[in-house]
Amino acid sequence: MATNTSDFLVQRLHDWGVRRVYGYPGDGINGVMGALNRSKEQITFIQTRHEEEAAFMACAHAKFTGEVGVCIATSGPGAIHLLNGLYDAKLDHQPVVAIVGQQATTALGTDYQQEVDLISLFKDVAGQYVHMATSASQIRHLVDRAIRIALAERTVTCIILPNDVQELDAVASPERKHGTTYTGLGFSRPEVIPARDDLRRAAEVLNAGSKVAILVGAGALGAGEEVAEAAERLGAGVAKALLGKAVLPDHLPFVTGSIGLLGTKPSWELMMNCDTFLMIGSGFPYAEFLPKEGSARGVQIDLNPRMLGLRYPMEVNLQGDAALTLRALIPLLEKKGEREWRETIEKEVREWWQVMEARAMISAKPINPQRLFWELSPRLPENCIITCDSGSAANWFARDLKVRPGMMASLSGTLATMCPGVPYAVAAKFCHPNRSVLALVGDGAMQMLGNAGLITISKYWKTWSNPNLVILVLNNRDLNQVTWEQRVMNGDPKFDASQDLPAFSYAGYAEQLGLMGIEVSDPKQIAGAWERALNADRPAVIDAHCDPDVPPLPPHITFEQAKGYLSSIFKGDPNLGGMVRQSARQMMSSFLTRSEKHEK
Repeated sequence: MATNTSDFLVQRLHDWGVRRVYGYPGDGINGVMGALNRSKEQITFIQTRHEEEAAFMACAHAKFTGEVGVCIATSGPGAIHLLNGLYDAKLDHQPVVAIVGQQATTALGTDYQQEVDLISLFKDVAGQYVHMATSASQIRHLVDRAIRIALAERTVTCIILPNDVQELDAVASPERKHGTTYTGLGFSRPEVIPARDDLRRAAEVLNAGSKVAILVGAGALGAGEEVAEAAERLGAGVAKALLGKAVLPDHLPFVTGSIGLLGTKPSWELMMNCDTFLMIGSGFPYAEFLPKEGSARGVQIDLNPRMLGLRYPMEVNLQGDAALTLRALIPLLEKKGEREWRETIEKEVREWWQVMEARAMISAKPINPQRLFWELSPRLPENCIITCDSGSAANWFARDLKVRPGMMASLSGTLATMCPGVPYAVAAKFCHPNRSVLALVGDGAMQMLGNAGLITISKYWKTWSNPNLVILVLNNRDLNQVTWEQRVMNGDPKFDASQDLPAFSYAGYAEQLGLMGIEVSDPKQIAGAWERALNADRPAVIDAHCDPDVPPLPPHITFEQAKGYLSSIFKGDPNLGGMVRQSARQMMSSFLTRSEKHEK
């Protein structure tokens, strides 16, 4: 029986199906912490090293389970620290509820210690629902609405709890009078399918096309079979936005891989040469990588009507669940007899994978990062979960890693923030303790938050039924993605004071924490490192010393990019010799692969 509002709040969370809360304590939230302690058999509290880590973990919980993720923090600074992870959830459309403490209601408005206007602070990130409790009678409807709205709108909501309100006597059922509301539990997602006439119009557009391109995003996860069948009927190629990497496995010959600056040449060719464009569950924002306006007729499928017609002027916009909409649309699609377009796509894909292998095997000082990902692909455990961080790691994750059926993969898609790689992986282990999990991160993200995440892993890994968690650190002592962006986009040489990172032994640190640390400084060690880490009896950190001069070449080099690159050379880049040498080798690999193919 709940004794105070905090007990009632925790019980209400449990009634909604919440079984895990990620957070960090503080006096502003002590009342709820006490209730979590009293209810620890019902809800497990996961103590993170930082509130930002807690918010990332709540976001990952939502991504890898479809459930609402819940994070908790104290007032003032604790609440502020949640924001970056919450924005990650908001921009990737994940249901997350943040519960934050506040100073006593009697102190509000007095510039009290740690008093922050939290309603205003959270109004953007939790704009669909953010409210502060001032009475015990509110707790019921605050929890009910925060969770229901988060699930229904696929967004972030926030409950603010002053510390004196946390200790009030519980009110499970408010007094029945004017001004009182009675909320209830439960939410079921509706089956959203477009109108039949709209489906017919979409089919007419798609059937009329002779060169169909499909782009899938996170909204198409769980609709892989339907996407593949539609692509087969239409003779289409399928490109994947980063968040849609796990929609279809990469062994399918018509899957062109990732799109965009981190994408593949086949995806570029697919979009530039198509006459019909089908976009499914994606908000991919970069117009330069989509068909030129007017060059292709468009059809879009998205559950969120706000995303329809947003990135390309579509002829037919279909609001609906991806799988259900495709099931209704597929019977209306005609199987195309002419397969020249599909054959061209498949030829491009075959040649691209040969180029990727050639690039991965180019020597570097000391390790070519692409080879780490290339050699991981065939070793990926069945049904594993892969997380990645923003930065150069995302390039190789997008291009070199081949996902298979049953795998899950994610990163910070729209916010593209640093640091979620390790927290995502840890949350994945809590949600799916029997599955192998891999985090692919750069040394910048590890020094910013990842090393703290290793402490969280050391605290909890023995509770997991399968301890297999592998973290790959690209140790190049450089904030590499930004370094290359400075060169190519701004035409400036690398700025050492901004980009160089201090030396740190990630493998040694892992060993100090009781984890397995594996240092790799020779490409001949890569295969053995993966085998050892993937078969370890505890979480493992692979500390791979990589060459920062290996360029993340875009799928299509524009004049402006080439101009910027040459400008950085002429201005005297401190890594001039290495970057020129590696760039030449990477570009030559494409020509040599095509030449060898032609000779055969």
